[in-house]
Amino acid sequence: MCEALKNSYELFEEIGRGKFGTVFRCYNSITNKSHAAKIIHKHLLTDSTDRMCLENESKSLTYLSPHPNILQISDVFEDSESLSIVTELCQPNFTLLDHITNHPLSDLQAASMMKNLLEAVSYCHKLGIAHRDIKPENILFDSWGNLKVCDFGSAEWFGDGRNMNGIVGTPCYVAPEVLLGREYNEKIDVWSSGVIMYIMLSGIPPFYGDSDTQIFEAVIRGNLRFPTKIFNNVSPSAKDLMKKMICRDPSRRISAEQALRHPWILSGGLASDLA
Repeated sequence: MCEALKNSYELFEEIGRGKFGTVFRCYNSITNKSHAAKIIHKHLLTDSTDRMCLENESKSLTYLSPHPNILQISDVFEDSESLSIVTELCQPNFTLLDHITNHPLSDLQAASMMKNLLEAVSYCHKLGIAHRDIKPENILFDSWGNLKVCDFGSAEWFGDGRNMNGIVGTPCYVAPEVLLGREYNEKIDVWSSGVIMYIMLSGIPPFYGDSDTQIFEAVIRGNLRFPTKIFNNVSPSAKDLMKKMICRDPSRRISAEQALRHPWILSGGLASDLA
């Protein structure tokens, strides 16, 4: 553990654990604020991809801060053995996945969360950053319930107008053009956000299977359906937005900024038609 971290913050209980490190609650006596300290052990980073993800996390958060719906970074400390990223403190062990699993939301509830998510995604895209792994597990909430996008380890810069490549993301949420090995743009984040919206309103993913391979095949087919029994109480306007976000053709898929201007978002989930 970095001495500089211990000199600046008092560490308390463990609040999370991942593949490469541990997250602790910590306290800064000067600011009188509690934070989260993510301590990554370098000896666990076995290849260049792991090291690149580690660098992306701190660089992206620093570049994107501050934004009310993106996890705020406070400090970064590094020595030969570890790297510590200090961020704002969010609700421990509670992500959007915990919020929506087996608990479909109403149009009004989902629209509020989707507006915050799309504002974060749109902000990233305006600054030339694609997250590339938007999923419920990477969405936290602070103590006031504000949505916070986190985990920018797979983030990529596209601000010079170039396309991106490489298979990244998570089954169920990854866009078809990624799986097909094609070059892609920032709209892969819009697809992933649309999938999250679908799950929010239905409690199930739009594309599924018994294995990753079957899920990928379903994603590539992109046959979006709204089963009547499940979507009976979901408005036509919400379905229209999902069709535009979960669109197999990236050239026809709307941007995050366009999604924010959709009637369903602008009305806070009250729009029941496409007027």
